[in-house]
Amino acid sequence: MCAAKMRSDEIDLDTALVGRLIAARFPRWAGLPVERLASSGTENAMFRLGTDKVVRLPRYPGAVESVAHEQRWLTRLGPSLRVAAPVPLAEGGPGEGFPWPWSVYRWLDGRNPVAGAVEKPESLAADLGAFVAGLRAVDTRGGPPNHRGVPLRERDVSTRDAIARLEGRIDTGTVTALWEEALRVPGRTAPPVWAHGDLSPGNVLVVDGRLTAVIDFGSVGVGDPAVDLIVAWNLLPAPARGTFREAVGADDDEWARGRGWALSISLIQLPYYWETNPPLAENSRHVIKEILAEAG
Repeated sequence: MCAAKMRSDEIDLDTALVGRLIAARFPRWAGLPVERLASSGTENAMFRLGTDKVVRLPRYPGAVESVAHEQRWLTRLGPSLRVAAPVPLAEGGPGEGFPWPWSVYRWLDGRNPVAGAVEKPESLAADLGAFVAGLRAVDTRGGPPNHRGVPLRERDVSTRDAIARLEGRIDTGTVTALWEEALRVPGRTAPPVWAHGDLSPGNVLVVDGRLTAVIDFGSVGVGDPAVDLIVAWNLLPAPARGTFREAVGADDDEWARGRGWALSISLIQLPYYWETNPPLAENSRHVIKEILAEAG
């Protein structure tokens, strides 16, 4: 669990604060037990409220905007998705020393799968592919831009900076060559579609090895959906990637852009969270290892 601060502008969050916020804003839920949930998430802290609700609070100023964004778009997208997604129950406001809006959602059963220990990889790959394909099929009219639905070249500076910071820790020469190869892949020419934007193991819930829910829609938006292919490398084992790709319907260029996204995200995360978020750093190392192995 990453209860420790990962940024200098994070604020202190604990069960006592959540209890006070609930009592002040939603007295009908006052007195329900509050439990902080283990999570490798970097934007929000999660607290279980009673047996059927969860409270989600932004950890730092940069995460505040996603509160209203997620509440708004989950209400529209949720009924169209092929698996469960968070159901907004209420939105709280500043109070009790907490300065920002926050959310209460319906509790979703399941656990986060672990890369390298996926129970039913082929089934999960098919489930994840169906989720991505279903999300892409939702009407995009009025949809917000996805900040990750952009050309990879917009991440070139930050990715190269991360590679420089990883000198001596990973094979930076090969990684740089792979990144430059990704930059040469043609961009998307088809119309933009919906993408979750952060399809990582921590945002996937499974029961008995099958996908039951996808959470954290704070980045959801419209653009190039190649970013949602990152789950092929951050979670799925190599033999199951073809099943996922077929279910999504990704062509060669999109698949290559997705691999580029997985590489870029992991390279940037690794030095940043090396000490402060060991689970996320470990998953980043896993992705880099998988991509290097795939490249031979």
